[in-house]
Amino acid sequence: MLPPALTLLLLLGCLAAGSGTLSQDESQPTTSDETVVAGGTVVLKCKVEDPDDSSLQWSNPAQQTLYFGEKRALRDNRIQLVKSTPNELAISISNVVLADEGEYTCSIFTMPVRTAKALVTVLGIPQNPQIFGYELPIRETETAQLTCRSSGSKPAAQLRWKKGNKELQGGAPEVMEDSNGKTFTVTSHVEFTVTKDDNDVEVTCTVDHESLQNSERSTSQKLQVHFKPTATIEPDPPYPREGEELRLQCEAQGNPIPQEFLWTKEGSDVPLNLNTNRVLTLPFLNKSDSGTYICMATSTMGSVVVRYNLDINDFSQLPTPHVHSTSAPSSGPSQFTTHVTMATASSFTPVAVQDASPMSSSSGTYHAVIGGVVAVIVFLLLSLLIVLAHYLIRHKGKAWPLPTAQLTGWPLRDRREKAAKSLSPMALGLFLIAPCLLLSVPCSSRASWGLALPCEAQVFCFHGPGAAGACWAWSMRS
Repeated sequence: MLPPALTLLLLLGCLAAGSGTLSQDESQPTTSDETVVAGGTVVLKCKVEDPDDSSLQWSNPAQQTLYFGEKRALRDNRIQLVKSTPNELAISISNVVLADEGEYTCSIFTMPVRTAKALVTVLGIPQNPQIFGYELPIRETETAQLTCRSSGSKPAAQLRWKKGNKELQGGAPEVMEDSNGKTFTVTSHVEFTVTKDDNDVEVTCTVDHESLQNSERSTSQKLQVHFKPTATIEPDPPYPREGEELRLQCEAQGNPIPQEFLWTKEGSDVPLNLNTNRVLTLPFLNKSDSGTYICMATSTMGSVVVRYNLDINDFSQLPTPHVHSTSAPSSGPSQFTTHVTMATASSFTPVAVQDASPMSSSSGTYHAVIGGVVAVIVFLLLSLLIVLAHYLIRHKGKAWPLPTAQLTGWPLRDRREKAAKSLSPMALGLFLIAPCLLLSVPCSSRASWGLALPCEAQVFCFHGPGAAGACWAWSMRS
């Protein structure tokens, strides 16, 4: 067991040592590392808990004193005092350049002198990228080789490619140090095969770097792709008729756009048209114009051939006209064929044209009712005519019953002659009116009754005095 005096001495020594350690920690200044973009402003702070009646000081990487307490030591207007107290010294450096990068020292002149280091990192902002290697124009199916380059980044930037909205995979980037020894130049290459769909599409090179702070710098190059032409033939009107004017327009697309058009008719060696006019006009259509018309559109990238089949037939023998297109076998230039069938009137005879559009169910029912009523009337008239004829045959030579007031005092012979004269106009009128009534029945009703009357027949009836009349009819068929 130690003597009490020795124990007391050891305890006092421990307390003194602890007090010295605490005093040393409280007098140690503290700082923090900072990162700043070139051209920005950085603030350096130095703090101490126990200044021990000493002042704080900031020095640059070259060990030049910037501030000692609140006193400026270096004449640089970019460096300003932010805060100066016994426990803290804060300064700011504006318009930071790459040369400002390095370790800054905060010192407190106690015994011994205590210091703290703050590393300032300056980010070099990359320049706008530039695209090289593009030559106007690029032909379809060729390979485009583009190069993107950006300088001045620190650390080295990243480059990425896009074509339209699609990412392109570039090659491994090339990084070279700039002449200042601080920044870098980055280069990236990309290759792809172009198609006609790439015409007027933009290829973009973008720089990604931490100094841009969620923004980006990019450069775009619009592609100009030359490709073979394509064409179609558009008729105007779409469904022409005989006697009308027909305009055939050769619509051509391509890059460059075709400027030369050759019109021919299949089976003929003589060109119909050869100039820059893409329209072929047929002023007055007739059946001799039927055939296949060919348009050849030519550009510096080649030629395309399209065909148009024109058929002019009898109007009454054709259904509703229709148009369809098919591709023709390729022989040299690209070829396409458009088939068009057109119904035309075979003559210009003025006729009453019936509506060829489909009837609704209500319209058909209405016509059926009308047809039925007319049929009943015709049946009654025919029955009356038969009875009347039968009566006349059986009573030939007999007196026709006329009103007593008209026959009173007339001799028998005169009365018979009077009856015959009054009967003749009536019978003739009934015989002439009956066909008119029958032909006025709608076509659908005639067919349902089994009447072999042409539906194209047009009927015109003229009625004279005493119900006498006459009918004429002719067919729409030529």
